[in-house]
Amino acid sequence: MIAVAIVGIVSTVAYPSYQSYMIDSKRSVAQADLMTFAAQMERHKLANFSYAGAANEGGDTGEPAIFSHHSPASESADNKAYNLTIDSLSGGGTAYRVKAQPLVASQGALYYYSDGRKAWDQNADGAISASEFCWRC
Repeated sequence: MIAVAIVGIVSTVAYPSYQSYMIDSKRSVAQADLMTFAAQMERHKLANFSYAGAANEGGDTGEPAIFSHHSPASESADNKAYNLTIDSLSGGGTAYRVKAQPLVASQGALYYYSDGRKAWDQNADGAISASEFCWRC
């Protein structure tokens, strides 16, 4: 009986820590996928002299045609934790923002800008404040 109680206490303490670890791990994979996605955007610009047309069906925003539309990109879409999109394109195709939107909206979206800025909407309010321009806030 004491052993069951000890296992119960250990499980109560360990499970939330495990959940937090898994969320952080998936976020780190999404960050790496965003960086690889950004590298593909740069390759697209080198070939086309613009970021325009990198989305599906030659569009400027939406699901990418040049990279996986989910993260982890190395796994099938059935195991996705984030959706990857070209969130915005500006300056006549000279600047972009790519986004990793988690399936659990309360975890907050990740963004990468063509000028190298990184943002995490940590409070998941849909707006990026000055303190959220980092991935390790």
